[in-house]
Amino acid sequence: PLPRLRNEKIIFIAGGVGAAPVYPQVKWLYENDIECDVIIGARNKDLIILEEEMRKIAKNVYITTDDGSYGEKGVVTDVLKRLVNEEGKKYTKCIAIGPVIMMKFVALTTKAMGIPTVVSMNPIMIDGTGMCGGCRVTVDGKTKFVCVDGPEFDGHKVDFDNMMMRMKAFKEREDHDRHVCRIGLSNGAN
Repeated sequence: PLPRLRNEKIIFIAGGVGAAPVYPQVKWLYENDIECDVIIGARNKDLIILEEEMRKIAKNVYITTDDGSYGEKGVVTDVLKRLVNEEGKKYTKCIAIGPVIMMKFVALTTKAMGIPTVVSMNPIMIDGTGMCGGCRVTVDGKTKFVCVDGPEFDGHKVDFDNMMMRMKAFKEREDHDRHVCRIGLSNGAN
């Protein structure tokens, strides 16, 4: 409810293309006069998206790149730690969307800080019904299916290590298929 949201101090953490689903949430808050901060992180400057748009609607936008080519050099959790530990910012909720490894370390950091955290688990969803099991994730010791039970979960309860192990199961095939050109194939062969 809006009255409750107005009392929240929300920080969004967007990794890579995670900025795309963060943007409409930040925009909705802005349109309802609710301020929030945003950290956008990427491997390098060329991979930062929606910065300009985000700056128009968020109270503060912080940029970080792994290689230091833009913004602060480092990872998103470095910025979060600085904001909380050095600048005295107090957040009541964190919403993290991006690579699984980033969300894992955001959740570990926010858990130590006592900041409730929502993560958006967006693995490949094959059938959208939970029947195939491709988007299975363990949350608080229970099996959940991202397509029907999520995609948002309490980041402090997600078994990220299990999720990352499962994501590696088809990595060899994905790497192979990524390099196969399908343009002009009429027989559907790989």
